[in-house]
Amino acid sequence: MFYYQSRQISRLRFLGMLAAASCLLGGVQAIATAQTNPGLTIFSGVERENILSYHLDFGGSAGYRDRYRLRIPGKKMTQGAAKFFIAYPDYYNGKFDTDKIEVRVQGKSLPLRDVVWDQESRIIEIDLEEPITKSNKVEIVFSNVRNPRLGTYYFHAQVLPAGDLPVRQYLGTWILSIN
Repeated sequence: MFYYQSRQISRLRFLGMLAAASCLLGGVQAIATAQTNPGLTIFSGVERENILSYHLDFGGSAGYRDRYRLRIPGKKMTQGAAKFFIAYPDYYNGKFDTDKIEVRVQGKSLPLRDVVWDQESRIIEIDLEEPITKSNKVEIVFSNVRNPRLGTYYFHAQVLPAGDLPVRQYLGTWILSIN
């Protein structure tokens, strides 16, 4: 009888350890993918349909170099784009390398006329050589970025449409988390 009870206790311990290991592995997976998109955002002040997807290639560690992939879905690009404007908050103290900024459509990098980083106004202006006329998915890639201290940063996307209307249009917000 004692043998049967100890065997049953061993099974229960094994099942308990297996459950704990599963939770641990699930937590590691959640940490590994935490910088791939906005995830579940509660009380952000940004309407759900205006939250844009992003990816931080090197994990978003505070103070380290990173690559930001800021994505804009094709449904938001209905009037195309001649220029992109990316505004960031005054408490963001990271550093951008304007020579390492790209705009990609369907995986191809578009030629840029100019990239201007206005540090005083906290806006990065990206002027395309040829405007985007179709509503394609766009990826704006910032390489060689020095991440700021840890926190949450709201980057706002605006576009100057390719048409005749010279008024900036708000496309959405990337809510970046730096660990």
